[in-house]
Amino acid sequence: MKSVQTQPLPYDLTQADIKQLFDIARTALQKTTLEGNHQWLPDLEQFPEQLRQPAATFVTLHTDGQLHGCIGSVTPRLPLAWDVAKNAIAAARHDPRFPPLRPEELDRTEVEISILTPLQEVPYTTLADLLSKIRPGVDGVMVERGWQRGLLLPQVWEDIPDPKRFLEHVALKAGAGPDIYLDPSAKVYVFQVHSFTQPAPSKH
Repeated sequence: MKSVQTQPLPYDLTQADIKQLFDIARTALQKTTLEGNHQWLPDLEQFPEQLRQPAATFVTLHTDGQLHGCIGSVTPRLPLAWDVAKNAIAAARHDPRFPPLRPEELDRTEVEISILTPLQEVPYTTLADLLSKIRPGVDGVMVERGWQRGLLLPQVWEDIPDPKRFLEHVALKAGAGPDIYLDPSAKVYVFQVHSFTQPAPSKH
């Protein structure tokens, strides 16, 4: 299990808490894939306080080593346990880039849970100014303009290490070109993640 940590979380997670989060994600994947229960949420009463605190999370699935879904939230509205369950189901079913996860793929699927720190708006005047304020390998980036929104997690720096290209891909996620950053109505935010990865059961 690997862990990426930057800013501290507002609460401490123990290894037992992290295991519970993976158990929640795995159960959610089984419920949606095997039983067709696409609304499953765990009973909050069985969890410690830190798993009942509101949190923003992303759940990323890799099947046979290939990305197979990544869905999340950017503002902490649901309890952490529920947000992980909801995003696990959404990553398995609703990422438009991939077909839904199939039952026979469950044991070959790695689960990564990312807990987001609060979004911080980045004030900037030019694209060069913005680029100077983004920390490669550390910051996730979100751009927002009206109904358009694009976001990349910090883990994506491993695939797109060039800051200019990274921002271009964030813009693409918003359905826009790089000129979105020159629009005064656009807002750019950075965030960090606490990321935990559990290998596919077949790899154990």
